[in-house]
Amino acid sequence: MSLAVTYSRASEGVDAPLVTVEVHLANGLPSLSIVGLPEMAVRESKDRVRGALLTSLFEFPPRRTTINLAPADLPKEGGRFDLAIAIGILAASGQLPKEPLSRYEFIGELALSGDLRPVQGILPLALAARNSGRALILPLTNAAEAALVKGLTIHPASHILEVCGELNGTAPLATYHGDAPQPSTTERLQPDLADVHGQQQARRALEIAAAGGHSLLMIGPPGTGKSMLASRLPSILPEMSEQEALETAAIASISGRPINIEQWRQRPFRSPHHTCSGVALVGGGSNPRPGEISLSHNGVLFLDELPEFDRRVLEVLREPLESGKITISRAARQADFPAKFQLIAAMNPCPCGYLGDPNGRCRCSMDQVSRYRNRISGPLLDRIDMQIEVPRLPIDQLMQAPHNNNTSSAEVRQRTSQAHQRQMQRNGCSNHQLNSRQISQFCSLSNQSQNLLSQACEQLGLSARAYHRILKLARTIADLASSEQISTAHLSEAISYRKFDRRPQGNP
Repeated sequence: MSLAVTYSRASEGVDAPLVTVEVHLANGLPSLSIVGLPEMAVRESKDRVRGALLTSLFEFPPRRTTINLAPADLPKEGGRFDLAIAIGILAASGQLPKEPLSRYEFIGELALSGDLRPVQGILPLALAARNSGRALILPLTNAAEAALVKGLTIHPASHILEVCGELNGTAPLATYHGDAPQPSTTERLQPDLADVHGQQQARRALEIAAAGGHSLLMIGPPGTGKSMLASRLPSILPEMSEQEALETAAIASISGRPINIEQWRQRPFRSPHHTCSGVALVGGGSNPRPGEISLSHNGVLFLDELPEFDRRVLEVLREPLESGKITISRAARQADFPAKFQLIAAMNPCPCGYLGDPNGRCRCSMDQVSRYRNRISGPLLDRIDMQIEVPRLPIDQLMQAPHNNNTSSAEVRQRTSQAHQRQMQRNGCSNHQLNSRQISQFCSLSNQSQNLLSQACEQLGLSARAYHRILKLARTIADLASSEQISTAHLSEAISYRKFDRRPQGNP
């Protein structure tokens, strides 16, 4: 029977569904047709495959050839199926044995010379191949990325003849054993928190945010170090687990961004410009692609000059801030992307930027300040856990060497990691992910603390969401202090970080 079956994988969001490539040769006029919802790049693979086989001195069967990519309702795109199609044609025409095909999955684009070219989205594909129990044959260039997945048998090849040697048993391919660097041996290149002059309150808020995964908004005049502080947050965040690192690397893989194998366990830091569109921020396109919030999954999304972003763009952050994922729906396709990012934002206190400056440079009226701050909606501000002021430093502090009294990122990282471990042992998640039932269980307050929080809610007009966020924030502060119970001091500090719940003071 002139039928051969090979296996490959498509790309659908961060998933890699199995594609069964069925090649059938029949009598009739020589032709080649590909069915199974192929896009243009897949339909063009017949010409690439024909050229690759002929230049590799194989016979291209002069028969009616039908290639079915199953399941038929799954869109297929790119040149990733070239190798599977070529191997299927050779097996169906008797030039390769069919028996070994069930043990492998094939991925790779073919050059007309028969060389294998790399494809995007290897990491999700490698994860799925490992779960299927089959070995993976792929281009040599993609081998290092696929090797991040433990327990997967990888056979890299640079030419289709090498793949045929593996299937024939005449020249078996070597098994790739790339060892990903461990966190302890990975060189850390992030800037150090010790470089920051002064700003002890902001440094404290940054440490709390890192320990519990809380979002943070910094308000202050230009040049006070808001961006500098934000860029140093990744250096004090707890190490990613292997599963978190694989999830983050998989998103980078499907977006076509190169993965630095030496630094793949470092948390991402994304800082889009305020002119970015909603699609750039959350993802989109006719073929849905991840946006900035997904590229910062398990890392930091920094939005500088927050009010300068289009308000409609900022509003799309509300759902993923709560759910930790984003669903992109189009007429023909839908894709789910993870988006558990830590939002860090910065803004000026007023349009001119100098509200509250001791030199009296600000001339903004109360209405101007209100209009400026109203560019950020109340529901979005309500979802930001911490809102702090970053004041201008006196010149004498700027002239001091920053390393004399400042704590380094390594020391702060040790404290945040210990607090994070307490949360994982107690909650099974970071404090910012606590649900209502967990809040009731792990964030209980004494009578004195309950009265304090009740007064704060009445005076500041806090919503139920803000109430719960204060409790989660207080739980993180207690964890940093190695305290089992939330004290009044912990709660008072948490309430102090709700700057935007107070009425702004402007010039008359």
